[in-house]
Amino acid sequence: MQRIQKGDTVEVVAGKDIGERGEVTSVLVKENRVVVEGVNILKKHQKAQQAGRQQVQAQIVEFEGPIHLSNVMLVCPSCDKASRIGYRYKDDGFKTRFCKKCNSDID
Repeated sequence: MQRIQKGDTVEVVAGKDIGERGEVTSVLVKENRVVVEGVNILKKHQKAQQAGRQQVQAQIVEFEGPIHLSNVMLVCPSCDKASRIGYRYKDDGFKTRFCKKCNSDID
């Protein structure tokens, strides 16, 4: 089980976008990175290309770049604060995440 999953709200704690919050759109597990909506906006300059009869114009594309997992913290839905995450097992044997500030379950 990952500490941060797709759909979680996270807060950036380090880097140029410090203090910003957003929803996780994808998790890159092998690289230990997450892509957060509206955070770490990068620009890519694309050349004009010709694909068959159609020609694609040259443009500047903006997209969200990945951020390392150590630079984001999960925002607890119950206390609305960025907090560390712990794990516990429920009585039925399932593993869940919990907030270490307010001690409430996240999943």
